[in-house]
Amino acid sequence: MHDLLDDYAHSNALRDTSPRLKLLLGLGAILLCVSSATPIAPLFIAVTMSIITIRLAKIPGRFYSTLLLIPLSFSMLSAVVVAFMHGGGDQLFALNVFGISLVIREEGANLALLLIARTFGGMCSLFFIALTTPMIEIFSILKSLGLPDFLVELSMLMYRYIFVFVDQAAMIHSAQVMRLGDAGVKNSLNSFSMLSSVLFLRAWEQGERLIVAMDARCYDGKLDLMQQFGKAEPRAIFAVIGYMVVVAAIAVLTRDIQLL
Repeated sequence: MHDLLDDYAHSNALRDTSPRLKLLLGLGAILLCVSSATPIAPLFIAVTMSIITIRLAKIPGRFYSTLLLIPLSFSMLSAVVVAFMHGGGDQLFALNVFGISLVIREEGANLALLLIARTFGGMCSLFFIALTTPMIEIFSILKSLGLPDFLVELSMLMYRYIFVFVDQAAMIHSAQVMRLGDAGVKNSLNSFSMLSSVLFLRAWEQGERLIVAMDARCYDGKLDLMQQFGKAEPRAIFAVIGYMVVVAAIAVLTRDIQLL
């Protein structure tokens, strides 16, 4: 549990930087990734955000690389399907499977590269936010921006109990493994069904305990949040604005460039 994202968010080198500024940088980079017409700007964002996260925030490179492997594996599978199923232009690759001809053409290959680049850049930006900004500060910012209180509080409770249920599931799974519950396909399916049912009951019981605990503390339908945000330094503000301008310029100047 020592490798949870929130642990790094509370102990990284950018911890004292304004959370509003970090959120602006991350969300702005994500929007630029999504709106870019070519893979060049998203790849630039991916590289620069990774450097910021590892070098400036002092996040371990091995842990960061492990996080990126999860979304990249899904994006690679999706990109392969898109490359074979979409686009025209010149033929780049052909494969015959059981009499069915699968062809990759220029438009499909370019679209697949764009998909991978957008996913890579967007996830690097999202991990920058997750690894440098504690969730409690993000909830406070959302509340200060006028988001309804019930949405913020519901999100806080959901986020809190995600880790409670993950911990419960890990404990149950460890107990099943010690009793050879994963020996064979049949035993694995039975163990998974038992884990799901027990976890559902634990979630129900935990919810009832939560209601009792909140009522005992005179809960009146509103959770108070501390909103103590440090002021952003002018140098940091100019750096973020300059970064956004550079990325936007790259996206505009390379909008007609195709890599393949």
